[in-house]
Amino acid sequence: MQLENSFEVSVPSEAAWKLLTDVPAVLPCMPGAELLEILDDDRWRARLQVRLGPISLQFMADLKREATDLSARRAVLRVDAREAKGRGTAQATITSFVEDATGGSRVSILTDLALRGPLAQYGRVVMAPVAEQLTQQFATCITTKLAATTDQRAQVAARQQATTSTEVAEPISGLQLLLAALWRSLTRGHAR
Repeated sequence: MQLENSFEVSVPSEAAWKLLTDVPAVLPCMPGAELLEILDDDRWRARLQVRLGPISLQFMADLKREATDLSARRAVLRVDAREAKGRGTAQATITSFVEDATGGSRVSILTDLALRGPLAQYGRVVMAPVAEQLTQQFATCITTKLAATTDQRAQVAARQQATTSTEVAEPISGLQLLLAALWRSLTRGHAR
């Protein structure tokens, strides 16, 4: 089964590409995903909790980066997962593309998914709507991470410009970035 999803972010495609190819940084943006182990630069282990309609499933997954094409901004990730209670397996090849778009970047995700075992019987019916919802949540998280990165760069540049050559700029704390992102999301909601 093939699933196609896409979303746009208001940052340059280079910034979006850099984040999307950083699997440990982007994995927490996948709803229900938890990074368990970094095996090397191209392989990871994760736990995935997925809800398909009324059914809740937990997978142990091995992830492997199979290809990265910087000039085309295309990455291929292979996922081999087994359901914890033996209700089946899932294999996926996830191809991500990042391209320039008006006002930022467009991220396209093509997933070739194969479900096996009892999981295949009830998984196919609800997979497309669930994938769309998960992609929306993923896009929101990526947008927030990219906005924080962009804001952090702007804040660091402003501080560097304000300091003299003998002063050292203060590091920006993670709490400060989190509060700034929360404030932006709250004020954006009221501005509409």
